Amino acid sequence: MPASTLAIANQKGGVGKTTTTVSIGSAFASMGIPTLIVDMDPQANATSSLGLKKNPGYGLYEPLLSGKNLANRVLSTGRQNLWIIPSELDLAAAEFELSHQKDYLIKLRKSLSSLKKDYGLRAILIDCPPTLGLLSMNSLCSADFLVVTLQSEYLALEGLGQIVDVVKQLKNSGANPELTLGGIVMTMYDNRTQLSYEVWLEALKHYPKETFKTAIPRTVRLSEAPSFGKTIFEYDRKSPGAIAYLSLAKEMRKKFLH
Repeated sequence: MPASTLAIANQKGGVGKTTTTVSIGSAFASMGIPTLIVDMDPQANATSSLGLKKNPGYGLYEPLLSGKNLANRVLSTGRQNLWIIPSELDLAAAEFELSHQKDYLIKLRKSLSSLKKDYGLRAILIDCPPTLGLLSMNSLCSADFLVVTLQSEYLALEGLGQIVDVVKQLKNSGANPELTLGGIVMTMYDNRTQLSYEVWLEALKHYPKETFKTAIPRTVRLSEAPSFGKTIFEYDRKSPGAIAYLSLAKEMRKKFLH
């Protein structure tokens, strides 16, 4: 069974992309699903959230530019069924260098292809940077599905329209004709406010099939866990954030991992 590749993206920072990537990856792994996280953000927050150091020369920078096999960049997270290709600050320079290369939009897809075939993975989760530059474009061109983390505020809906347009452009141009808007995750949801509910309803109105039923609550425990290098399940598995992400992972498994 081939792996499904999900790009977790939003061009805005601080909307739960990394938390979602790490939490869903951890939840999948706990379900016995061999999962790889690809940290495409030069800030390397997914890497540090799992308790790993940001070491120069261990990330995607060289393989992305040279096309070398990614196998020796895959690290164990110390958790069963969960691996990561870490990020590093050097990855920021790849954005400029990629623009001068042939097939610059599909470098990551080529690098990931052998991993998908040879390593028994069932899920690959790409944590995208908070921009729509070449690193994000490579991530989207490598993915089967785009999952957007949508903060529960009105301005977030404008950004959603922009990234959906990018998906259409990548499909129509032939860069990734298979790419699909797979899902929208409501993050930082506050069920005490009318605003959060109205934004969720608006997303549901325009994207009824894509908007997940599970919303991720705004909670301090989710913010605290990365500073300890722990997933929310390790840090506080009974917290509302952990319960919500486990529910979301079950939705995503049913939708994406046939």
